[in-house]
Amino acid sequence: MNPTGTLAGIARKAAPKAIVEPLERISISVERGIEGDFRGKHRKRKVTVMRLEDWHAACHDINRPDLPWTTRRANLLVTGITLPHHVGDHIHIGDVILQITGETEPCQRMEQAAAGLEAALRPGWRGGVTCLVVRGGEIALDDPVSLAAAP
Repeated sequence: MNPTGTLAGIARKAAPKAIVEPLERISISVERGIEGDFRGKHRKRKVTVMRLEDWHAACHDINRPDLPWTTRRANLLVTGITLPHHVGDHIHIGDVILQITGETEPCQRMEQAAAGLEAALRPGWRGGVTCLVVRGGEIALDDPVSLAAAP
């Protein structure tokens, strides 16, 4: 697994139903995940990552190309790379290393945002992946993204 992609988006939420705050750069730590994001309290899903191409496909399926990616409420948006569907695989973003813990399953909040969106995000893990932080650091938009198989 060696193709590279790009970090296309960064976002955080202070609380589960809070407004999503898009950012240009952020710190990520092993203990807290995304700085200032409520998910840092979760043991197995400190960071969520979604692929831009999957977001566009889901929006196309429901004829809503106008929806911003932050509607999905994911932390990180990557492009130019296919996210693995294997627990344990690693995503490298700049110096940060994330370990995939599972699929980010679409919920009713997606349906509330747009009719049909929850179902459109279900096939092929389109909703993204949940991750733990293996190595923290600073990331910024346009940082390189690469993948590594589970050690």
